[in-house]
Amino acid sequence: MRKVGIAIIFAAFAGAFSLSAETAAVNNITAPSKDPFTVDTTPIDRASQRASYAPMLSKVTPAVVTVATSSVVKVIRGGSGDPMEELMRRLYGLQTPDDDSQSGSQQNGDKGVQQKRVPNGMGSGVIVSSDGFIVTNNHVVCDSRGEAADEITVTLPDGRDFTAKLIGRDPQTDVAVIKIEAGGLPVIPFADSDTLQVGDLVFAVGSPMGLSQTVTMGIVSAVGRSRLGILGDRGYEDFIQTDAPINPGNSGGALVDASGRLVGINSAILSRTGGNIGIGFAIPSTLARNTATSLISGGKVERGYLGVTIGSLDANLAESFGVKSGHGSLIQNIVPDSPADKAGLKRGDVIVAVDGKPVASENDFRLYIAQRQPGTKVKLSYLREGKSFDADVTLANLSQSALANGGGVEILKGITAQKVTDDLAKKFELDSGDGIVVTAVATDSPFDRVMAVGMQILEINNVQVTGVQQALKLVRKGVANNFWISYRGQTFYVGIRVPND
Repeated sequence: MRKVGIAIIFAAFAGAFSLSAETAAVNNITAPSKDPFTVDTTPIDRASQRASYAPMLSKVTPAVVTVATSSVVKVIRGGSGDPMEELMRRLYGLQTPDDDSQSGSQQNGDKGVQQKRVPNGMGSGVIVSSDGFIVTNNHVVCDSRGEAADEITVTLPDGRDFTAKLIGRDPQTDVAVIKIEAGGLPVIPFADSDTLQVGDLVFAVGSPMGLSQTVTMGIVSAVGRSRLGILGDRGYEDFIQTDAPINPGNSGGALVDASGRLVGINSAILSRTGGNIGIGFAIPSTLARNTATSLISGGKVERGYLGVTIGSLDANLAESFGVKSGHGSLIQNIVPDSPADKAGLKRGDVIVAVDGKPVASENDFRLYIAQRQPGTKVKLSYLREGKSFDADVTLANLSQSALANGGGVEILKGITAQKVTDDLAKKFELDSGDGIVVTAVATDSPFDRVMAVGMQILEINNVQVTGVQQALKLVRKGVANNFWISYRGQTFYVGIRVPND
């Protein structure tokens, strides 16, 4: 939560609000077709006036559910006075409960240590397929550390409870997909949120403050809200702003139009008090649908990568670069050997359209590229020295790019490495410039106990490492791999079993 006089608050009730930059979590489950959702492309009806929206809402509310989560934590049973237990509590964060008989606790075999199921919070979700797929927020299904909750419970409006499976989550858009084992469920069809206009009537449906099946009404106050800091520096913000009252517990619930179609997933509020003051934010349904489709089909979101640093055009820059209007994205830098570099783009080019769609801003362009799959060919229209050009560019994979990993490439889940340079060799006190060096280890990485920042990887599976892209090819999935490592003046082998995706 960031405070600048007023605070951005995720609209989840008594739950965890932090977001993690880890890759999407996934459970093994049979995925449906690539796009399993119902989409209604009928334009919004802006002419009719109604005395009541009850008939429409009676079809919408059965498809909005309550989502509750909990996590398992280890605690030390109090009363023993054992100094070793106190040391464990301080070093490993184990809690000492006031009451050993708390419900949900069970011993895990270690004397004096219990496992306790702790509620994280409560939010909402939207049923989007009759066989049980539900779209919600990433922060709804996370604990306070941004890690996936151990248990997710879904309560339907008819009172039935289900244990849900986490299909996938994407912190960068705050979208998650869960699934319950049920059939014949009511669904809300998706609308094209790109057609929304300021002043359109919308309804927020969810479970604010633990109250199920609450409906509020308002209008679209703004579209395309970005740079709010809700999703961090790497997030993709394109929020719908609405004055339809949204409160804690509404997160993951539906924002629907006057026809009962899904135009957004409620996500956050701007508030001085923690309650609604008329400024709420929802993820556009088109962005939510694209993300959810990727999560269902592959368990994670793969994003397109162009390899440029872009900026906005003010009036002076537009004039200096020969652009008649301020629309477009100015290329500030080109990543060497990136798709943009290979296509002949240069610093100072102004991208004015992509696939024939005008580029209104840098955020607009970034979001469009990120929603394309790696390997997709896009047509860029750009201006150079006042002349118009077109270029066909095949996008790479953002998750494997240097830009996505702060200058490195993720060679294993949560393990980022770079080719050794003179600066890195000096920084990590390496004996040679061979191989690659680990520059970042994510706290949630399954390999964080065997890999550390500063480790120099010289060989993988007995083959000398010359670069990060080669290292990616040398790692074998589904079997054990051997890494020849140099670290703090010593060289040794590390064995790592890499699971299949």
